[in-house]
Amino acid sequence: MASLSPSLHLPCNSRTGFLGKTQGIRPRVIPAGRVGFVRTVVECKESRIGKKPIEVPSNVTLTLEEQFVKAKGPLGELSLSYPGEVKVVKEESGKLRVFKTAETKRANQMHGLFRTLTDNIIVGVSKGFDKKLQLVGVGYRAAVEGNDLVMNLGFSHPVRMAVPEGLKVKVEENTRIIVSGYDKSEIGQFAATIKKWRPPEPYKGKGIRYADEVVRRKEGKAGKKK
Repeated sequence: MASLSPSLHLPCNSRTGFLGKTQGIRPRVIPAGRVGFVRTVVECKESRIGKKPIEVPSNVTLTLEEQFVKAKGPLGELSLSYPGEVKVVKEESGKLRVFKTAETKRANQMHGLFRTLTDNIIVGVSKGFDKKLQLVGVGYRAAVEGNDLVMNLGFSHPVRMAVPEGLKVKVEENTRIIVSGYDKSEIGQFAATIKKWRPPEPYKGKGIRYADEVVRRKEGKAGKKK
């Protein structure tokens, strides 16, 4: 009995397989040298902090030497070296300005940073900085003995810390510690070292905290209900 379905004849150039082998289609090969790449230009905005001028008090003497600045005032002397991405210029009005020497992301970051560092050394040698800490806890107290800061923090022995040169430490009402000096970074580092001995715990808030620090408290576990 003859088949009712018509026979299917494929053309001789019709083959199944990878791209280009069906219906005799050949893929187009693009030479590597003709492949183009899109270059993205990154625009760096001017730093709002970096473009602010820096006031220089009359009691501060500045020495500028290319990428180096030295400030001398009634409280001490500090210096700062600048990277190649920024430069510092003294205007006729006596103010200082920090400028970028390149339009890169790193230059934009260094712009604001070194403007702040420059302002810190000028304010430091003229007015100075301080950092206040608070001792919270039963029996926690502090005192200054000679050139040492002595603290009772609940250990079996008192904690004794030598005050670094250039810094001053004062204790008020046995629980308030004031660290002062002309180098802001040294003040912050010593204050952080003091706090590290007994950081504030989150349940009762006991420990050493900065005067303006807000300690997030946690609720303790509730007792078993009867």
